Amino acid sequence: MSILNYNFESQYLNNNHEITVILPDKKREVSPEDFYRSGKKYKVLWLLHGTYGDHSDWVRKTNIELYAAEKNLIVVMPSALNSNYSNWNNCMMGIQMYDYLTKELMPLIYGWFPASDKREDNFIAGLSMGGRGTIKFAVNYPEKFAAAAVLSAAPVKFEGFREGHEDFTLNLSSPRVKTTIENAGGLDAYIHSEENVWAIIDQLAPTGKLPRLMFACGEDDTMIYGNLMKFKEHCEEIGLNDVKWYTLPGYKHEWRFWDKAIQEALTFFGLDGENGGNPF
Repeated sequence: MSILNYNFESQYLNNNHEITVILPDKKREVSPEDFYRSGKKYKVLWLLHGTYGDHSDWVRKTNIELYAAEKNLIVVMPSALNSNYSNWNNCMMGIQMYDYLTKELMPLIYGWFPASDKREDNFIAGLSMGGRGTIKFAVNYPEKFAAAAVLSAAPVKFEGFREGHEDFTLNLSSPRVKTTIENAGGLDAYIHSEENVWAIIDQLAPTGKLPRLMFACGEDDTMIYGNLMKFKEHCEEIGLNDVKWYTLPGYKHEWRFWDKAIQEALTFFGLDGENGGNPF
């Protein structure tokens, strides 16, 4: 296996920042000279963690390193605190997590690693909060990603945040939601921002510009599954029929499901034809 923990000072996060990067394996029958100086550019998976997590989660709690090595895939895993992958300009000196990924981390990876910057070679996935980040980046930057896998997260229709809606009080009772709305500059600004992925999907669905989308959820995940089924019905209503839905009974909001789901996502991305890594 080939894995790198890399620490650097981030302009957009205003602090030192650590990422984990999985790099393709050199096969034993290939010489180091031929492998490391081949000039080959590899496909990239941008893999996002959930609430309370960091860049190490996916490596510690799944077999992503093995799966990536088998498929000659670069995997980039940043740390995002509990930011929702959003910009928080008033947090300390400013933590611009939304801008950081596209304006700093992606140029860094493309410039310093053997990573392809072609849309068809870039994929994004994440769990829970990272799933929210995944769909947000995928629909706001559809030109950057060929496909996205949203694990245990679901777009929410923002009508429920408007005063007078039956869910208004319930939605705004969450301290996290209230803080997020305040950070965006108020409810109207939040509704008309990049956070409103439901509305953005409605706009892009007829254009054919969306990346290929996969949504995955454990059927016993009481936090997410019901919302995901509502969104699935909406996709059918607007004619967004090429979405992949991956659900499993008996699984909740848990790593055992996410380990299975990320394998399904790699297949969905079309990476099964790759032949990388060493057998032991």
